[in-house]
Amino acid sequence: MTKKEITIRLNSGLETRPVALLVQMASQFRSDVFVESENRRVNAKSIMGMMTLGLDTGAEVVISADGDDEAEAMDKIEAYLTRNVS
Repeated sequence: MTKKEITIRLNSGLETRPVALLVQMASQFRSDVFVESENRRVNAKSIMGMMTLGLDTGAEVVISADGDDEAEAMDKIEAYLTRNVS
């Protein structure tokens, strides 16, 4: 299992479209992928779960992945969440 704390840098935070893109990305991996924020842990492959977190730009989260492709999953998800786009 791999875990990493990151700060979300997407300018729009995790609104509907960015959440959908994150879920789509996480679903491409065989590994279990979770996002933790303020003592809540949700499956990154669940759009409803991710929407309940209500994450904004600057939010601190812990991403965890567990499986045979966990390193690749972590790299891609971290790159997506920490990119600064308008």
